[in-house]
Amino acid sequence: MVVVGKPSGGVVVGPGPGAVAHAAIKAAKLIATVVFTLGAAGGRADDLAEAMNNPSSNPGNNARDRTGARESSPPLEAGLYVVATPIGNLRDITLRALDILGGASRVYAEDTRVAMKLMDAYGLKPRLAAYHEHNAEAMREVILDALGKGESIALISDAGTPLVSDPGFKLARDVVEAGFRVFPIPGASALLAGLVVSGLPTDRFLFAGFLPPKQGARRAALLEVAEPHATLIFYEAGPRLADSLADMSDVLGARQAAVARELTKMFEETRRGTLAELTAHYAKAEQPKGEIVVIVGPPQDKGEVSADVLDAFLLRALSRGVKEAASEAARDLGVPRKRAYSRALELKDRA
Repeated sequence: MVVVGKPSGGVVVGPGPGAVAHAAIKAAKLIATVVFTLGAAGGRADDLAEAMNNPSSNPGNNARDRTGARESSPPLEAGLYVVATPIGNLRDITLRALDILGGASRVYAEDTRVAMKLMDAYGLKPRLAAYHEHNAEAMREVILDALGKGESIALISDAGTPLVSDPGFKLARDVVEAGFRVFPIPGASALLAGLVVSGLPTDRFLFAGFLPPKQGARRAALLEVAEPHATLIFYEAGPRLADSLADMSDVLGARQAAVARELTKMFEETRRGTLAELTAHYAKAEQPKGEIVVIVGPPQDKGEVSADVLDAFLLRALSRGVKEAASEAARDLGVPRKRAYSRALELKDRA
């Protein structure tokens, strides 16, 4: 989620980009030293050193691709740098992200107070301002003007990868349309972290973001994603989790699922089970706190359903309406919703 504000408020002026970037890398190396020492046997030390200093491509052709961790990158090219930040554990920041944040002309953050915790942890003092849904339209003009003057702009969210479930995508779209470059600086992502701990299929998945808060709209949104044979990923807030799980169980049917919260943090928890089991648990449990990712497995294969079986099912369900009958058939029989809806209309017209 991204938030951006006016440069006139909360601007912090620090040392030049080169010095700040160097300080960032130095701080990162100090923190990373223990990790490298613990993770590598004595015989691998030289291999690690060589790998960290080798460019990923010919530096003569593209200096930005250097992966060396012992030196700062050259001055940044003009463009928008979309920088992923930790979703909990500050050690999940990448060395390249620190380099970008230290060397960018300006850094725009969802909440500058949250951003300063990260900056302070690594000794960074960027020119910092806010970009969020309330000031995004005005700030996009400011950012485009800065890019036109050859500046490098870094964009971060409170946690994770910007543009995912936040207004940052509008900025990236406008930057591209204006002819400037957008550089991805990858890193932490709550949706991917939740997916890999869920124990559910990862070969095909659909990220649906936050569901609507009201039940009618929420159930309609769930119907839109019910048919694809893919793992579904949602973000949810603690106060709405129990209700959302209940609607998922009703609309999506008997599927395996997982609820992951506080990922990478001290109280990280992942609970797995069927949607019905998770619904029952969170209906009784104390309201969960923290960031929550809900992962729902793909629909179960139920085989081919004959026309007679479908008709019998629909005739029993039509008293609840055509839409509801079609939804129940899609959920319980595993038939495509379009087929069920079309047949339900035909049966209703004959009645």
